[in-house]
Amino acid sequence: MNRGGMRRRLALGLAVLTASGTFTLTMPGSAHAAAESCAGRKVKTLTFSTGSVQIHKRRGTVCVITLPKKPGIRQYMMVSVQARGFHPNKDEGQYSRFAGPRETHAGRRCVKVKGAVGGGSVGTGWILC
Repeated sequence: MNRGGMRRRLALGLAVLTASGTFTLTMPGSAHAAAESCAGRKVKTLTFSTGSVQIHKRRGTVCVITLPKKPGIRQYMMVSVQARGFHPNKDEGQYSRFAGPRETHAGRRCVKVKGAVGGGSVGTGWILC
């Protein structure tokens, strides 16, 4: 192999390492990565003993995601969002980082949100009217 090919491979390897290091530094935890999966601005956070539910809103669409206090442990998680007049959009199962995201188009309707991690849970009445 000639020197030009060796330099090219070395430069490519250095570029990949730099990019992966930058990506790791910009996203330090799974909570940040989970929050990025819901588009829009965060309008409310519902906290409870074992985790929290984040509610995001963008152009009439409501997105919810449940985050545990201790990520990495596989446990029961649930998240549900329901616009008034519609069926709930629900995600539940054994997860280690987050449940959801779940979206519903609410427009200007009120929504109900529920979330659970392990034995702890939270629920709202009609909000964001």
